[in-house]
Amino acid sequence: MDDARVHDSKYSWTRLGITLAIATICNVGIWAIIVIMPAVQAEFGADRADASLPYTATMIGFALGNLFIGRAVDRYGVTLSVTAAAIAIAAAYLLATFSTSVYILTAIQVIIGFGTAAGFGPLIADISHWFLKHRGLAVAITASGNYLSGAIWPLLLSDVLSDFGWRYVYLVLAAVSLLIMLPLCLMLKRQIPVEATERAETSSRLSGKTVSFSPRALQYMLALAGFGCCMAMSMPQVHIVSLCVDLGFGPAVGAEMLSLMLMGGVVSRLVSGLIADRLGGLRTLLIGSVAQCIALFLYIPYDGLVSLYIVSLVFGLSQGGIVPSYAVIVREYLPAREAGARVGFVIMATIFGMATGGWASGWIYDLTGSYQMAFLNGIAWNFLNIGIVLLILFRSQTPKVVAT
Repeated sequence: MDDARVHDSKYSWTRLGITLAIATICNVGIWAIIVIMPAVQAEFGADRADASLPYTATMIGFALGNLFIGRAVDRYGVTLSVTAAAIAIAAAYLLATFSTSVYILTAIQVIIGFGTAAGFGPLIADISHWFLKHRGLAVAITASGNYLSGAIWPLLLSDVLSDFGWRYVYLVLAAVSLLIMLPLCLMLKRQIPVEATERAETSSRLSGKTVSFSPRALQYMLALAGFGCCMAMSMPQVHIVSLCVDLGFGPAVGAEMLSLMLMGGVVSRLVSGLIADRLGGLRTLLIGSVAQCIALFLYIPYDGLVSLYIVSLVFGLSQGGIVPSYAVIVREYLPAREAGARVGFVIMATIFGMATGGWASGWIYDLTGSYQMAFLNGIAWNFLNIGIVLLILFRSQTPKVVAT
């Protein structure tokens, strides 16, 4: 196979389109639970912290799925791995409709989150092998499926939720997972030899960037940075609907703000992908982390209807490119043949940050009666993220890492 004809080819872009479609459908699992959270809380009479547990469980499953499904992609290929995930998701959606308590739903959401992960890190790792010149953009487009899912599906499901309840929402999602995802997965059966990617990266000098940390140390530092940035990111994303309910605007308005936020995130991810192709993943990550921190500060003084729409859009535009940047950094500094596992590990840490932050924000709300301290908590974690990124960036000009 001619390496030059494989990467950034017409097929690469076609595969990217299919990958984006799968991601947009698969990732609904982590957004549907946010939309139905107020309805679940009302039905089961839970407090805000307990009502946040299903989301936290979803993100725990999502984190683990990014790691283990990422490893499966390295070993078995993306088609088999994502197909199995789609079947598991559909079964879990169906099972969730029989939940009789928030705790039973919480347990089932772990499965939903695990399967949903197939639409994020594993797809990102797979598509990264098919691009060299436009890898940052390709990774960003794939990651945008996560936000497109959050922007599109809450609006599509809001009428089902209001007319029939949250259980019917999950029945719809079970059917969609089987009827649409499975045929799309079969279109990704073609594989690329890892050796072809490694040869092309070496000849184009896109791999082996230098940093004075071992690969393992770098991976753990990126994981801690990812945890911190997503502790901060989770506050608006997870609780914007509940915040709007508290302020008297209603869940439909909250869903609109979430969609607006995530559409801004899509734009941010695409722009960040273009920036990453020019400046590299580390500098792109730093830009996004600083912008997110500024946007979080804006939520503290503003709680009017119009101002929340504006701030939510600003937040989405600021932070969308952060998580994909971690995947770009991993591919810049670490071996191609370990892409699924390495990307999966770092993204797992970011999702644990989302899971912990989503629950912690609900706990802080129950403790203080408002979300003000929850925003400040997120800002503190954001500062930790920025500090780690600056440290890695400062040390990234020293000799090449040694292998572990």
